[in-house]
Amino acid sequence: MDQTKRQPRRMGWRFAFLALLLAVAISGLIRSLWLDVYYIPSESMEPLLQGGDRILVSRTDFQTEPVRRGDVVVFDGRGSFAPLNSGKGPLADAAAAAAQWMGLVGSDTTYVKRVIGVPGDTVVCCDTDGKITVNGAPLDEPYLFPGDVASRQAFTAEVPEGRLWLLGDHRSLSADSRSLLGAPGGGMVPLDRVIGRPVQIIWPLDRFAAVARPQQAGPTTEDGQ
Repeated sequence: MDQTKRQPRRMGWRFAFLALLLAVAISGLIRSLWLDVYYIPSESMEPLLQGGDRILVSRTDFQTEPVRRGDVVVFDGRGSFAPLNSGKGPLADAAAAAAQWMGLVGSDTTYVKRVIGVPGDTVVCCDTDGKITVNGAPLDEPYLFPGDVASRQAFTAEVPEGRLWLLGDHRSLSADSRSLLGAPGGGMVPLDRVIGRPVQIIWPLDRFAAVARPQQAGPTTEDGQ
């Protein structure tokens, strides 16, 4: 009699465990193919994105329409913005990866910035009006943090094929392509390192809002980008 009474309880725990595994597997599939969640760890993209925001990122938007100037992108910075190896050890790396997967903390190799230059562009700071120019034409940047200038650091960057030139919206607080001008790759991020586009702020709830894709910024190059 005891054995028959305990059987449903064991079956219940087994069913719950299998259901949890299935839910994790489905969530992992969705996040690897369509949508993912990322934590914003800094103020470099203010006012659009604030430190502490959790954002929903579409992995498919750039499959139907290529990355263009003005787009905000989430990308893997390994080999360009970040070191190839964190060097924290396997246990620390595993714990950090789990927390990042749950959107609890930011990743030290994943970044969010705005595209200023696409392949073939020459990006220069700055003209006599203090504006960044792209292919000789001034860039209108309504997304800049109030009070910030386009850049206090002068630069000239020629964006090669397959690369992007990226800046934060809060220029005075952003470590971006400007910070890597003298490094290998010159601060250019490979297009194939782009993970996706932020489409929704999901946390905190008082900031719950869609992130609209902006109109293409700057002049149009000969290839239509």
